[in-house]
Amino acid sequence: MTQMMAMFLTQIKKTAENNLKTGVSDIVLSVPAYYTDQQRHAIQNAAEIAGLNTLRLINEPAAAALAYGITRVSELPETEPR
Repeated sequence: MTQMMAMFLTQIKKTAENNLKTGVSDIVLSVPAYYTDQQRHAIQNAAEIAGLNTLRLINEPAAAALAYGITRVSELPETEPR
């Protein structure tokens, strides 16, 4: 699993670097909520093999909530507290 994920993350890194026209070294990954500690460590090891620095591993529900909150912040008025 680790080697396959490392190959996948390497491809993601190349794609991101091509689109952003800059180097990519840091990453935040979301994993399914049911992943065990062993599986989470395997994902971190795969990122290390791919040359990425894992800043944080978060569960998918937390990632979805965070993404929803980020998009909602732009809709808030800047003058009035809500």
